[in-house]
Amino acid sequence: MRIRPTLERDIQWLPDVERSAAQAFAAWPALAWLAQGDVMSRETHRAFVDAGGSWVAEDLEGRILGFACARLEDHALHLHEISVRREAQGQGVGRRLLRQVIDAARQMGGRELTLTTFAEVPWNAPFYARIGFEVVDEGLLDARLRGILAKELAHGLTGRCAMRLYVGP
Repeated sequence: MRIRPTLERDIQWLPDVERSAAQAFAAWPALAWLAQGDVMSRETHRAFVDAGGSWVAEDLEGRILGFACARLEDHALHLHEISVRREAQGQGVGRRLLRQVIDAARQMGGRELTLTTFAEVPWNAPFYARIGFEVVDEGLLDARLRGILAKELAHGLTGRCAMRLYVGP
């Protein structure tokens, strides 16, 4: 497997990767609806690619196993999404993509890498905590993270938290 920047030709495959990844939620009754939910549009993916904030993991045959996309916002690189095909989950693909995003945050001069995720889903907040991310206490959320969580809540995403990993000076 290799991690590389997402190319224009890759964009067509990314919605299918996200749909496949979302099937992991089917076993969680409160979140099962995500398995059939909307995925990011190709236009949204293209914006991440154009900004230099999208990477794919591909196997030796060039099949895309997963992707990560992030955007520099103020002093932080914000991880918008990591998705790994259902059949490739649990094989280190997400961890490798996350390491790429952490490296990118450092290279972009960001002080921190932030994200929002489900607090109780094992492959969400607990996964990030094992890498070194810390949950941001609700009282310490900046306006940017509060806004992201509010938008997610408006779209029906409950049980979310913001997390941060310091990467810079």
